[in-house]
Amino acid sequence: MTPKKPAEAVPELQKIPRHIAIIMDGNGRWAAARGLPRLAGHRAGTENLRRVLRACVEFGVPYLTIYAFSTENWGRPEEEVQGLMNILGEVIERELNELHQQGVRLRHIGRLEQLSDKLRASVEHAMEITRNNDKLTLCIAWNYGGRDEIVCAVRRMMAEGIQVDDVNEETISRHLFTAGIPDPDLIIRTSGEMRISNFLIWQAAYAEWYVTPVLWPDFDKEELRKALLSYQQRDRRYGRLSSSAECLPENGSDVA
Repeated sequence: MTPKKPAEAVPELQKIPRHIAIIMDGNGRWAAARGLPRLAGHRAGTENLRRVLRACVEFGVPYLTIYAFSTENWGRPEEEVQGLMNILGEVIERELNELHQQGVRLRHIGRLEQLSDKLRASVEHAMEITRNNDKLTLCIAWNYGGRDEIVCAVRRMMAEGIQVDDVNEETISRHLFTAGIPDPDLIIRTSGEMRISNFLIWQAAYAEWYVTPVLWPDFDKEELRKALLSYQQRDRRYGRLSSSAECLPENGSDVA
């Protein structure tokens, strides 16, 4: 009788990022592969978010940002845009109580002006009732664009009369949509696309990137674990030398 092969040990997660940001890409391709309309893919992606959110809580991730709707997404077919707006409203109505009970704080980043009055009120209500929760902060980037965020920050500083000599990185960070939120340590992009897509372009200066060919509706807890295992193997130097590296040659360069 052939002896059973011992089960491989699951690697232990030893270094958890404080802030994970995810570009949730691939909903449309997921739906197309199954002969379904694009909105079916978006709904499947929404269902998957619940699983990933629970996994983040389990792994001890304090901040999660999801790229849900960009400023460029308004250029999609009107039916798809309206469908996405409906999904947002449905998710808030359906999930808010459970998220609140789980200690999740909701935060919107981006512009609310273009949302309908009803949807805008729902978003503001969700943020208000969860504002004191501290288990995990979920930042939803909806009607968000990185360049637009910087433009808005500059306009706020000008409106406040901030002088040129008083502008520095900290000043700008305080005026971004993400003010008060730590910069992302790890950015995950599903579906294999190698693009930033105008996402957190200020905040991502020293983030680690993890790109997977897995489409977003299929990106489950184990896929997240793979991303975290990859992250904990990174040597985050912030432009400095590695703690384990020997001195470089005098004319050496090691930008990272």
